[in-house]
Amino acid sequence: MDSPESWRWIWLVAVALFGAAELVTPVAFLFLPFAVGAAAATIGAFAGLDVALEVLLFVLVTAVAYGVLWPIGRRLTNGSLGSHTASGASRWVGRVAVVLDDIPAGAGGTGTVRLDREQWRAETGAGVAIPAGSTVLITRVDGTRLVVLPLETPPPSLEPGAR
Repeated sequence: MDSPESWRWIWLVAVALFGAAELVTPVAFLFLPFAVGAAAATIGAFAGLDVALEVLLFVLVTAVAYGVLWPIGRRLTNGSLGSHTASGASRWVGRVAVVLDDIPAGAGGTGTVRLDREQWRAETGAGVAIPAGSTVLITRVDGTRLVVLPLETPPPSLEPGAR
């Protein structure tokens, strides 16, 4: 273990292991700073540094890499760098749909809305009836039903002969 040659390989294996751990870890940049520190120690080992200096280099570079990468990783994980794509049922919340069949005002009454190319059962979240042709905002998903609020209702149609 005291041989400089063996430490070169130890640091190379550490780079590979930390890099692989980063790839399979859901937390952004948890192991990457260790991989960067091990890479710096590998360069030091190939340059002929003493083992104690290699370890010191590993610790210092890892600390600096954490200071730089950890805030970026947190923003990536929390979705504040660019748009956050929702997944599962929450991806429909905040979207706009068109009512195909009237949605009654009562609790549990459902109508049908078109969201993109799909039809969904929907109920009103405002307690008011929503006529067909209205534009609605999806506020939440309750099981297999969308809960919606009216945004725009169509103008009343005139019956033939009515004035």
